[in-house]
Amino acid sequence: MVTNTPATRPANPRFSSGPCAKPPTFTLQSLADAPLGRSHRAAIGKARLKEAIETTREILEIPAEYKIGIVPASDTGAVEMALWNLLGARPVEMLAWESFGAGWVTDVVKQLKLDARVHTADYGQIVDLAQVDFDRDVVFTWNGTTSGVRVPDGSAIPADRDGLIICDATSAAFAVDLPWDKLDVTTFSWQKVLGGEAAHGMLILSPRAVARLESYTPPWPLPKIFRLTKGGKLIEGIFEGATINTPSMLAVEDYLQALDWAKSVGGLKGLIARADTNSAVLETFVTENDWIDFLAEDPATRSNTSVCLKFTDTRIRDGAAFAKAVAKRLENEGVAYDIGAYRDAPPGLRIWCGGTVETADLEALMPWLAWAFEAELAAQS
Repeated sequence: MVTNTPATRPANPRFSSGPCAKPPTFTLQSLADAPLGRSHRAAIGKARLKEAIETTREILEIPAEYKIGIVPASDTGAVEMALWNLLGARPVEMLAWESFGAGWVTDVVKQLKLDARVHTADYGQIVDLAQVDFDRDVVFTWNGTTSGVRVPDGSAIPADRDGLIICDATSAAFAVDLPWDKLDVTTFSWQKVLGGEAAHGMLILSPRAVARLESYTPPWPLPKIFRLTKGGKLIEGIFEGATINTPSMLAVEDYLQALDWAKSVGGLKGLIARADTNSAVLETFVTENDWIDFLAEDPATRSNTSVCLKFTDTRIRDGAAFAKAVAKRLENEGVAYDIGAYRDAPPGLRIWCGGTVETADLEALMPWLAWAFEAELAAQS
């Protein structure tokens, strides 16, 4: 028997895992002061870019000696720049437990053709970090956006390591207290946790990473858009707002507005608390319903942003078709957009719980999940 259609709808049905929901206070009018039609090299453009860098440092509590750069091509561009500039000086360890991490493995093994040791885990699991040799360069994704599995903390990374730690943190930044002393290269994109506009990435370098850049020249050619050094020295301008290519000043303004909102909710601690409260809504729902479960098997490694769910009811005949149908029902009702599992992931749902999502909207969505499940189960019988 299908539950009655819920009476309450989420005020904002945007639960996509990227691009993510805009901050609750966002309006197009808030972007009216963007210096459109002006050069990003003009004083006003450089000031806005510098402000984006330094406000990022303030909110994420990034050490003063770390370099922060705005780079093209989103998080992908930032990770690729790190891989192509830094790897090859030492042996490499590649860690992957979902599709984006697997993509970095492909880049390193098949494109750069490095003899890397690869550690992989199935969706829902994480690799054994105790087996990683941190005297090698190590590349991993902190939060597996497509699996809902994240590194619980930085305790496995030794302080006295010889290798560099290259961390794709795009769906963890602003939702996790990242241990900067354990990370040498950290990347993220604006369109994830703060709901900024796409196409821009952030590249954060520790002093150890800068030292590698200035002492090592990779054996392969680097296109202009990847180059971080000139004459053996870091191109400092990149980390002061002189971007490699032309940025969108409208997107920069939007990111600045998102950063201002982040400060208004308590900065990093406030954002983490919001994400934890949001993901707890799903935890309660899963506990109360035996037909659905988290894809992440260990609660200690469960993401608080990209929460991935799987249907466990034995009456479901075709898991992939069923999950797609449930997501489609919710979209057709206008209560949840873009919550289907990632195309490479196991069948299920993926619901964004980052800080820009309001808890009340997730609470309103839960009865709709039950309604859609029951309706689709009835439809297949």
